[in-house]
Amino acid sequence: MSDTIDLLAARRSVPAFALAEPGPSAGELEQLLTIAARVPDHGKLAPWRFIVIDGEARGEFGRRLTEVMKAADADVPLQKLEAQAANFTASALTVAVVSRAAPHVKIPVWEQELSAGAVCMNLTIAANALGYGAQWLTGWTAYDEKARELLRIEPQERVAGFIHIGTPTERWSDRPRPELAEIVTRWGA
Repeated sequence: MSDTIDLLAARRSVPAFALAEPGPSAGELEQLLTIAARVPDHGKLAPWRFIVIDGEARGEFGRRLTEVMKAADADVPLQKLEAQAANFTASALTVAVVSRAAPHVKIPVWEQELSAGAVCMNLTIAANALGYGAQWLTGWTAYDEKARELLRIEPQERVAGFIHIGTPTERWSDRPRPELAEIVTRWGA
């Protein structure tokens, strides 16, 4: 088998809390984002963009998210606040992939959203190809209006995913995958 097939056959998500330093260098990050942007994009709209959360910004973003949580619920447990504060510092870096899908005379919004999803998948595969681990998550931060404001997400934009990237701290076993007989049908049969 080719190296690409081997990579795809073995690819799995590594939990964000297990993606430590070192993360990609500046040059590797540029390569990852360039590869992520090489996806099907009907109409060449680039209906997505990237927000890189790395270095000291990870801790500051986590701290600011705890403020959002406390403002929404003054009784939020301390353990939950601490977990949120550490959420973006656990991995070496995080890339928020933001969908900019919008009505277009020719290109359906659905196709633009699928393109943003393809960006997320390309980014996770490219990170794996460079020897890093990755996990594609959303979570409350992707949907909460105040959290979106922290990210400077425009009202018409949506977070397609937070791609956590870093060096895996341990080897993770694969999870069960669906049996093809359960998910494949043949038209006309």
